[in-house]
Formats: sequence, structure tokens, C-alpha cells
Amino acid sequence: MNTQQATKKNSAPARRLTILIADDDGDTVLTLAAIMRDDGHVVHTCANANIVIEAIGRHEPDVCILDIVMPGRTGFSIVREVLGKPLAKRPVLIALTGVFTKASDEIVARTAGFDHFVRKGDAPDALLGLISEIAGGRS
Repeated sequence: MNTQQATKKNSAPARRLTILIADDDGDTVLTLAAIMRDDGHVVHTCANANIVIEAIGRHEPDVCILDIVMPGRTGFSIVREVLGKPLAKRPVLIALTGVFTKASDEIVARTAGFDHFVRKGDAPDALLGLISEIAGGRS
């Protein structure tokens, strides 16, 4: 086993997660999906806010990373609908935003039902750390 393989093996997540990334910015979706897949997770993507609920029902993700501002629906309305559905397992809901960046915005997002709040300027490092923690942690 070479050094790169050993590093990859040591960095495998404690638990492989199924992750749904919903964002209308294609570059954000593709970049985050590649990073999460490279980290060993199963990733589904959705660039249309109007079909996120359907995607959640189909893929039953462990984690949903939702952009707050998308055409057609906001992340807030999606979270309200997810919380109102009788799902077999409720995904961890992560707000991803480049618009709402103040501390008070985080409070609003958490009050709306998001479990976590990540600013796009902090991603992907903050997001990877959070996903690692959700997966059962590695340092």
C-alpha cells in the first residue's frame, strides 16, 4: 500500500453517510459532491429546489445540505416541510448560505429547524468537519 492509499484509508469516515446536497449554484453542488464522495460518502444532488422533498423521500439521506436562497423555494420552506413529514428517519439538516452570514441569521436558521449552519465562505472545511462529526468522528 502506498502512502496515498494509507492516508486515504486512515481518513475514511467512521460511518458512510448518504448526503443530499441542494443548491441552485451548479459549481457549489459539483464541488461539495466531489469532496463528500472523496471522503467516502454516498452523495445525491439536486439543483432544483422544487424537487428537494421528492429527492429526500427517494434517497432517505442521513444528511441534507440545503442552500437557504434558491429560486422557487427557500431552504426555510423545505425544512418546515421535512419537519412536518412522517419520515422513517429525519435527516440532519444543514443550512448552507452565502447571503445570510450574521450571527442573528444563524439563530433564525436554527429556529426554523436547521440543525447546523454553515456559511459558504467557511465551506468546505467547516462542512467537512461537521460531516465527520455526524459520521462518528475522526479528528
